[in-house]
Amino acid sequence: MGPATNADIENDLVVSLSLKRLFDVLVSILALVIFAIPFLLIAIVIKLDSRGPVFFRQERMGKDARPFMIYKFRTMKQGSESIRFYIVSDNPSVTKPGRWMRRWGLDELPQLLNVLKGEMSLVGPRPTLRYQVEMYNEEQKLRLDMKPGLTGWAQVNGRNKLNWSQRMKYDLWYTQHWSLRLDAKIFLLTPTVLFRRDFAFADEADEDDIVRGE
Repeated sequence: MGPATNADIENDLVVSLSLKRLFDVLVSILALVIFAIPFLLIAIVIKLDSRGPVFFRQERMGKDARPFMIYKFRTMKQGSESIRFYIVSDNPSVTKPGRWMRRWGLDELPQLLNVLKGEMSLVGPRPTLRYQVEMYNEEQKLRLDMKPGLTGWAQVNGRNKLNWSQRMKYDLWYTQHWSLRLDAKIFLLTPTVLFRRDFAFADEADEDDIVRGE
């Protein structure tokens, strides 16, 4: 057989992306069924602990900089959502159940709905805010070539402990080396990372020029 043509490579990419999407749909449906009761219990705890909605919704930027509304369990006190900072473990704006949810990544579980809707994938760079994307240089814009994910290469290599430049480095590497095998590796590594307490929170509240909100 001769060398692969551009058409062959493009067809292989289409097939791989289709399989990635199929995996996203099947796993997100299964997870939403499995976590239905835990979702209800978390919602009750949030409502009993503090005033405000159960869910936090915010515009994020997806693939090709297309905006969408992300879903999370609310982890901050009402009125704190607009503050832009890295979340450290002792931040007073984070509720008690919110600190626990952030520790184990449970606040992100409602994003399974974003995955099911096709706005996110199970694996990919974490979705960022509009103002962050507006600060990207040309190289950093490559981060938008893939759908944002529930977990990603940056998450399994440091999670919230990474500063912005480190996160970007890992995300760019992922977009340039993406494969189904890499996604499988990240997916399997994610549960072990959640047990790393030192990965759960940032070391400094004002470490980066581009910082995260809720």
